Amino acid sequence: MAFAGTDVDGKGETFLLRSLKIAGVVALYWFISITMVFLNNYLLDSKDLDAPLFVTFYQCLVTVILCYGMHLLSQFCPGVIDFPSVKFDLKVSREILPLSIVFIGMITFNNLCLKHVGVAFYTVGRSLSTVFNVLLSYIILKQTTSIYAILCCGVILGGFWLGVDQEGVAGSLSWIGVFFGVLASACVSLNAIFTKRAMPAVEGNIWKLSFYNNINACILFVPLIIVFGELNHLANFSHLGDPKFWGMMTLGGVFGFAIGYVTGLQIKFTSPLTHNVSGTAKACAQTVIAVVWNHSSKSLLWWTSNLMVLGGSSAYTWVKGMEMKKVQVPEEESKQKLLDEKNDMAV
Repeated sequence: MAFAGTDVDGKGETFLLRSLKIAGVVALYWFISITMVFLNNYLLDSKDLDAPLFVTFYQCLVTVILCYGMHLLSQFCPGVIDFPSVKFDLKVSREILPLSIVFIGMITFNNLCLKHVGVAFYTVGRSLSTVFNVLLSYIILKQTTSIYAILCCGVILGGFWLGVDQEGVAGSLSWIGVFFGVLASACVSLNAIFTKRAMPAVEGNIWKLSFYNNINACILFVPLIIVFGELNHLANFSHLGDPKFWGMMTLGGVFGFAIGYVTGLQIKFTSPLTHNVSGTAKACAQTVIAVVWNHSSKSLLWWTSNLMVLGGSSAYTWVKGMEMKKVQVPEEESKQKLLDEKNDMAV
């Protein structure tokens, strides 16, 4: 999705204007991402309503409605909003189904981890996504990883275990939250792998994929909500008719939809590598805000665990970026050599 006429190439712009645009996009990404985490924590941490599956289901439903709404707006305002057609196709929905099952696991375990560990430990609690990326890429895709990337994963693992240890020392450790965090990390990695396989079914369009993914999720969540008895919790919830409750729920869905847009926008205005670095810095700021907000006191080793996780993740991103450049340079040299040979033959 994009607003028509948005210049992401920066041609004809001054350095100052370009820098201000980038800073604005990064700030928007930070604001939406951090706000979404705190908002979800507020919704999931409610003592009156224990229905995390329903909360997640509703956010998926909001995303579906917003995708269709943006599709309609793009038809009425083609010169202002650019959004792909999202007409439902049962065949495409079936092709996306394996990804949708992983997607449900990812967002559900993610929210359950947040519910049990809180925002402060959230970054460490689900920090093993990078480790699972390496492991599952080897098992499923048969892709090997360099020793430097593996060393970065070792630092992340060390930070994770140190963080778990320090939460235990502080008496605030939730083993079920850690368990859900590990499952969420595994699902994040599987989601990336299955997304690559599913993209051809939606013509490579990420918004079409989001539309079908969330429709499938809404359908699959219904029996889960019934089986886990969340309908009883909803029936006994005293604020079910409160507009404020539904407003917060809807806002959570809007932010969930918006994070997809601002993520793509940040990558367009910067680069995938810069986006990952920005995400790591955002996670650090998010942790600090959570500790200050809750008036918590954390030990030096607890902060060390966070730095190890964030540092290891940043180092892994940098290592993979360097490895990709090494692969691209020989390809570019080969293309240039072929072009020179063609020019020589033409002469």
